[in-house]
Amino acid sequence: TPRSNRRQRQMCIRDRWEPHRATWLAWPHNPETWPGALREADATFGEIAAALAQSEVLEILVPDAEVEERARAQLQRAGAPVARIRFHPVPTDDSWIRDTGPIFLTGASGLAAVDFRFDAWGGKYPPWERDDAVGAEVARRAGAELFSASFVLEGGSIDGDGEGTLLTTESCLLESRKEPERDRRMMEERLAAYLGASQVIWLTGEVVGDDTDGHVDDLARFVAPGLVVAGREANPKDPNHAPLEENLSRLARARDARGRPLEIVELPMPSPVLADGKRCPASYLNFYVANQRVLVPTFDVPEDARALAILSELFDGREIAAIPARTLVMGFGAIHCLTQQEPLVGAPDRDPVVPCLPASDRGSA
Repeated sequence: TPRSNRRQRQMCIRDRWEPHRATWLAWPHNPETWPGALREADATFGEIAAALAQSEVLEILVPDAEVEERARAQLQRAGAPVARIRFHPVPTDDSWIRDTGPIFLTGASGLAAVDFRFDAWGGKYPPWERDDAVGAEVARRAGAELFSASFVLEGGSIDGDGEGTLLTTESCLLESRKEPERDRRMMEERLAAYLGASQVIWLTGEVVGDDTDGHVDDLARFVAPGLVVAGREANPKDPNHAPLEENLSRLARARDARGRPLEIVELPMPSPVLADGKRCPASYLNFYVANQRVLVPTFDVPEDARALAILSELFDGREIAAIPARTLVMGFGAIHCLTQQEPLVGAPDRDPVVPCLPASDRGSA
């Protein structure tokens, strides 16, 4: 990939804990995602949106006027400040904008976005053509310079520290359904080229009930450069125990892009959350960091209080907003999966990470 383009070299990925201009959402409307519980998902979305709109703009995708009317009613009931909310008539197949939306970059040249392909987690939930178009459309509406990638990458499958280190999983990024020829070297080169990753830390496995082949946003997350919060299951008989212990071991051996060992804080896993007798992919790691608060999924189980206390200490200075998420995980995701941050252009850089995108993938938003 060329490394001489000055505009590319000025771009950098923003840490999600740095200032946002907005958060993007796609309002729920697919009854197959939350069978018999779409109204409950609607109400939870209202809580999420109200919590976010206290400190930043909300950009909400709606497929039609009926869904927009429903969304407005929920937001009114939740007490959301309407002056910070804007609706966009954009057709979607589902609501998981973390995976369908673009990944934003910033730099001296302004706002840019990478639009990766989307195939519904390896073709599991057709149709997905409208969701595959969401990334480019959001980038256009945000006024971002668009870079279109020719391969599948889901936003929930990676987590970065803003200094060149990415967490991801072998089970997801190396999944052959996405591309038979994928291997570790290929994906590391792509993560370097598109997202400026100079160090990739490979984790393993997935939480029970996960349908994404192991998105890292249910397993381990950066909360600051050099500081990772990672899930731990204390019960050795629980199927989540072994893969999470392996990940803790890998993190303990890892170094970040600056050569530093990681500080690791353990976060408990919730007691099993069941729907129709099947276990849902419940994890406190699926939190979302907004400008003034951190939205944390809770499950009405004993571990909620401890998880909230740990995250409150880690995010000192931000309010912790507990969001009941039992309904959300019935759809196999939670708050991080349902949100996509747009950074504030012009916020001060630390040490920028420099993606070097292939010239052939540059497009106009």
